Amino acid sequence: MRNPYEVLGVNKNASKEEVKRAYRELAKKYHPDKHMNNPLSELAQEKFKEINEAYDYIMKEYENSGESQYNNSGNDFHNIRQYINRGDFSTARNILSNMNNRSGEWYYLMGLTSMRLGLYDEGTDFIKRAHFMDPNNMEYKMAHDNIINRQRAYSSKTYQYNQGTDMCNICTTLYCADCCCECCGGDLIGCC
Repeated sequence: MRNPYEVLGVNKNASKEEVKRAYRELAKKYHPDKHMNNPLSELAQEKFKEINEAYDYIMKEYENSGESQYNNSGNDFHNIRQYINRGDFSTARNILSNMNNRSGEWYYLMGLTSMRLGLYDEGTDFIKRAHFMDPNNMEYKMAHDNIINRQRAYSSKTYQYNQGTDMCNICTTLYCADCCCECCGGDLIGCC
């Protein structure tokens, strides 16, 4: 059997999703039903069989390994950063979720993807953990400090009410103003 990755036209480090996508495209192209009454139908049938065998082989490889194809090398994290830069946060998160060894870089990238997917509390926790694991990493420190500063800015924006002013005082003042307006022929509050 030929190299299954070559058959599907994917790289050995391709994600499971990339393998599935390549398989679907080739299966559509070489499906026997598409080549009926065609002199090349036998060739298409052989190619279709080869594609299915390659796909089955790769999927069994994923199942048998019991772990992700990613081993937390710097290159894998580089690939994940590329997904994040392209805005493909779901794929980056799926790849990260399948990793076993969780380093500071793993927590940082998981934090970024979580926050970009709207999971702010979870993302904050991941980034804080990355900073705790590697406090000398300036990228983690800046992200952590940014989160802390935003939380401080948000919590400091409390509304200051005038002491002694409550709803009863406001209603009484409006009622009195309405009565004065009505005495002069106007109407401040139409419902009273």
